[in-house]
Amino acid sequence: MSMSRADTPQIRWWVPGDWNGFFGLFTNVVLNVIVLTGLCLGVIRLPEGIVFGRILPALGIALPIGNLYYAYLAYRLAKREGRSDVTAMPYGPSVPHMFIVVFVIMLPVFLKTHDAVLAWQTGLAWAFIIGIIVLLGAFIGPVVRRLTPRAAMLGTLAGISIAFISMRPAFQMWEVPWIAFLSFGIVLISWTANVRLPGGVPGGLAAVIVGTVVAWIAVVFGWTDVVSGQQVVASFAAFGLHLPRPSADVLSGLANIAPLLVTAIPLGIYNFTEGMNNVESAAAAGDDYSLRHILLADGIGAVVGSILGSPFPPAVYIGHPGWKAVGGRIGYSLATGVVIALVCFLGLTALLLAVVPLVAILPILLYIGLVIGAQAFQAVPSKHAPAVVLALIPNIAAWGQTQIDGALNAAGTSAAQLGMGKLMGTGVVYYGMELLGGGAVLAGLMLGAIATFIIDREFNKAAAYSFAAAILSFFGFIHGVQLAWAASPMVALGYALLGAICFAVAWRAEHAGEAAPLSAEA
Repeated sequence: MSMSRADTPQIRWWVPGDWNGFFGLFTNVVLNVIVLTGLCLGVIRLPEGIVFGRILPALGIALPIGNLYYAYLAYRLAKREGRSDVTAMPYGPSVPHMFIVVFVIMLPVFLKTHDAVLAWQTGLAWAFIIGIIVLLGAFIGPVVRRLTPRAAMLGTLAGISIAFISMRPAFQMWEVPWIAFLSFGIVLISWTANVRLPGGVPGGLAAVIVGTVVAWIAVVFGWTDVVSGQQVVASFAAFGLHLPRPSADVLSGLANIAPLLVTAIPLGIYNFTEGMNNVESAAAAGDDYSLRHILLADGIGAVVGSILGSPFPPAVYIGHPGWKAVGGRIGYSLATGVVIALVCFLGLTALLLAVVPLVAILPILLYIGLVIGAQAFQAVPSKHAPAVVLALIPNIAAWGQTQIDGALNAAGTSAAQLGMGKLMGTGVVYYGMELLGGGAVLAGLMLGAIATFIIDREFNKAAAYSFAAAILSFFGFIHGVQLAWAASPMVALGYALLGAICFAVAWRAEHAGEAAPLSAEA
């Protein structure tokens, strides 16, 4: 029975719940913009003219490309399906890539040449390559999505969410818990219990305002120094109109392209794998988007951003179910793109960093991590829960390695210098952690898929994924520290043997006329 024109709900560009979505997504994106600004200034020692005059204005174009396009896709989906509850996909600078392009791509060039501009140009070339790979992924990603179980996609996404989105904000919150808990309490009460705040104030906005006000009151009484008036005054130096402009800097970086491919290829694959998982997450929440359209925005954003001067590739964000749950629909993405552009063009990043304490924003990131982690278990059959947990583990391993490496670097050493024997003697299984966490997103996807197909007794499919994982491991796309011939041969052999076992069970079941487990024992 078709829906009459009178029965078709009115599709609005803005609803009250978009305030929640806007303040949540905007604070998330602007926080990341603040962080990447600090990395450019503090780590690479880039001149302020490049940071505020080139990188941020480029982001002011690259980021709205995705936000505006995703808002359009949401509007089109709402019109097509006759629904008023469609939520646009979130979009912003890719968080893992922020740190990778700074510490793995630009910093080594800067340390070797002491040329910050050359390091920046190298980062631009790397971001350009990432964009091209994601554009290619837009055409093969939908096929991969059709062949991959939901438990695998949501499980590896939950791993990212728990390890790389939730952990650090949680630790930072506990450093100033008497402020953080106020903001976090408001977020939980408003967004998980759906309690309407006085005056209908959006929960995200209330959390940020309360945390900020309390922090400034505490500064007045000398209880904390999480913000300061001096920082606010100093931040006005960056204020002004900074418009983006294309240049040939990206071509200068591409002159030495070969070393960039070692990280760009697997991280480009990471981008479209994560995009695929996020689209599946949105579908589980009720909004089924075209993966191809989503990834095209990612790839175009990275390419355009690099040409204009940004080495930070944007990406579809984790968090769609969270923004949908708090009432975000179409307008929150649209508004985020417009306001982020203004922040970047006017040099307001430094001012926001000075006025709003980080501890008031962190609870929002922790909330998103909670929602995505929970969804991985809620949106799949309960029997697939072991596969979800298995898909989580590579990202946890990768996160653990970053913590150990950071601690060792602070002590002036490294795992290689200490030796695996010493680390093993203290209970740190570093080598296994490094291999397990290599290419964590894709590795979690493969492990989760293998486990899901085994649980469902689809042993031929489990064998196919095992053999595919063996190939990926052999060349270092997963479970490796770099792309190379025979990067992780023993891991590849392990997957091949697992595939052989699955294939043997499938063959036995086919000839026996039933899919029976190897043993009847529990």
